[in-house]
Amino acid sequence: MLPKRHAAKIHGFIEDHLNDLDPAAPPAPFPASSQIKGELRELRVRFANLRYRVIYQRSANLIVLLHAFEKTTGAAPISEIETAERRMLDFRRRMDAARRTSPRAAGRDAP
Repeated sequence: MLPKRHAAKIHGFIEDHLNDLDPAAPPAPFPASSQIKGELRELRVRFANLRYRVIYQRSANLIVLLHAFEKTTGAAPISEIETAERRMLDFRRRMDAARRTSPRAAGRDAP
């Protein structure tokens, strides 16, 4: 669990650099954001000597926040990138799924 001040700063970076971003606008510039792999990008947040990363990707008009972690190495660890990729695949699978139909009425009101 993040300390409240750290979580507030991360939330502020998301508000400042990702929320209300026009779909046609380019991504937030370096050093606030950088490309990781393909369409995956990282939002870079520094809190004193700690570095946090929020991995995200655009999906049409949405910015999908996929994974956040404390960065302790030079490059983003492969395991963190793979977690974000799995979550993006899951997001796409869910978004492309056929809509579920509502259950029919039961009991005395049933047709």
